[in-house]
Amino acid sequence: MSDLHARAEAAGLAREWQDAKGQAQCVSDAALTAILDRLDTDSGEVTFVSGDQGEGISLPDGWRDGPARLTLESGAIQSVTLHAGKLPGMSTDGYHRLEQGDRALTVAVAPPRCPAPPAGLHWGSAVQIPSLREGGGGYGDFASLATAAHTLGEAGATALAISPVHALFPVDGARFSPYAPSSRLFRNIWLAPAGEPVADHSPLIDWPGAASERLRDLRLVYDRLTDAERATFAKWRRDQGLLLEAQARFDALHAYFHGRNRAKGWRDWPSDFHDPTGAAVERFAAEHQDAIAFYAFAQWWADRALGEASVAARQAGMAVGLITDLAIGVAADGADSWSRRDELLTGLSIGAPPDPLGPDGQNWGITALSPFAMRREAFAPFIRTLRAVFAHAGGVRIDHALGLCRLWVIPEGAAADQGAYLSMPFADMLRILRIEAQRADDGRGAIVIGEDLGTVPPGFRDTMARVGMLGMRVLPFERDEQGAFTAPEQWDQQAIAMTATHDIPTVAGWWKGRDVEWRARIADRSVELDEVAHRDEEKAALWDTIGGEKPLPDAPAAVVDAAVAAVAHTPCPLAIVPLEDLLGLEEQPNLPGTIDEHPNWRRRLPDTLAAAVRTDAVASRIAQLNAR
Repeated sequence: MSDLHARAEAAGLAREWQDAKGQAQCVSDAALTAILDRLDTDSGEVTFVSGDQGEGISLPDGWRDGPARLTLESGAIQSVTLHAGKLPGMSTDGYHRLEQGDRALTVAVAPPRCPAPPAGLHWGSAVQIPSLREGGGGYGDFASLATAAHTLGEAGATALAISPVHALFPVDGARFSPYAPSSRLFRNIWLAPAGEPVADHSPLIDWPGAASERLRDLRLVYDRLTDAERATFAKWRRDQGLLLEAQARFDALHAYFHGRNRAKGWRDWPSDFHDPTGAAVERFAAEHQDAIAFYAFAQWWADRALGEASVAARQAGMAVGLITDLAIGVAADGADSWSRRDELLTGLSIGAPPDPLGPDGQNWGITALSPFAMRREAFAPFIRTLRAVFAHAGGVRIDHALGLCRLWVIPEGAAADQGAYLSMPFADMLRILRIEAQRADDGRGAIVIGEDLGTVPPGFRDTMARVGMLGMRVLPFERDEQGAFTAPEQWDQQAIAMTATHDIPTVAGWWKGRDVEWRARIADRSVELDEVAHRDEEKAALWDTIGGEKPLPDAPAAVVDAAVAAVAHTPCPLAIVPLEDLLGLEEQPNLPGTIDEHPNWRRRLPDTLAAAVRTDAVASRIAQLNAR
């Protein structure tokens, strides 16, 4: 083995991998070199170990057999005896401290499984919050979400899934993708309710204009706070500590430099401001205290409104409530990468290797937590991230859950196919996830859904099932080995059932070939005959599975009805029908691989949910779901 290959193996970089067709692929030496040049592989001294309840926990080298002191998270102190390099099994889950002489470790003890969904079969929906018409403004916000959750809860829904609400870039209305956030620790303040909504019947959101108006309205709210509200905010701000201070400083700096020279992120700022603890930033903070306080306030206002939406869902009878979404990473020029650079895979982007859907691979233009930094910091960055997304949630969907196991990392500036898989501390992260999931929702616990679509490593879904993570089974993707659609009653019970996701066509749109038309339009060509023929074959095959002996319909409404009925008849504990399918809409929220070519994350729903659920078509679909 060459020195390069030995270094790659030690770092957890895989030289060989299997593509979507099961074919072996090999990473070039040039790609390995470029990745290793950007990896900080220092994990520091081992200060963290994890294990499962009731099982012995292996300790790192240097720990002697014999007596040791264990301080439980509760503060209780126990004397324990180490034997054969292990800490004896424990029944108390949580984060404990083990000491022996001058050595100390954090010991994370995980419960066996994530919380289970409510007993029985249930249904829910998924919504892009800005698409909501509740409230009547230029886009939906957390107040709109509260109203929508109440409507769906009263209609019988158990859960309402939302796309990520992580912090974006407040003064840059062009950066509205929820999956490329500035920070995963704080909220998207554009979703904080403010001002009197102005009636807006546009089918698409004008994000630059709408974001600017929302910031203006939030400033008016801030200036008019009562003394009691200011006191409450001040306490919340103190409790959030340095993390909030860094976020507010970043937002204030970004607003300042974006206004001066259209800076996209901190990399476009003068170099003196690249250091969040440097003299230039301290001087700016002293001179712009009011701006920083405003952005801190906006976080408080947004978090409070999200909490109120969660309460509204519960009060409407939702046993699960809101299912929040954890994006796989963050923008390389945002708040997290500025203030916590050492925690991230700086200099590397994440994405996906080439596959049939993306022959050139995918570079998502974001970065993620470094496995070495997590070990170095006793997994504090991961714990903080989970606590932020579990707040106000009865469930969490983990975007690209394969990222808990491995990440496709690409040197910044390189093509997506010049990446390699980097191993993540999967066992440790799964145990932390189980601890945090059990504690979420004020101790009631929150279900965990992992997006396990695409090329899945062998055994990954088995591990998910073992620890109680629900997978995702989506109607167009549920096929047997010959490619035929799987009958609904044969779907996996350890998963949620879905008609579609935000990244694929709606049922009506797929039936009418809207995705095929969009791809052709973007490529500046006509739809080809073989594309139409292939889709016709697929439609006939799907209808054979979900339509029974009924003749192939011309209109998509009957197909939408059958698709909803199909997921309602699966053994999955939770069926999620996105609002676009519940309403029978043709256009999808997001078309992957596009930015301006398709109006991603900009579409509005045609009417309020309260009006929609009164229509015969929607009421009939809800009745099918309630019959579960």
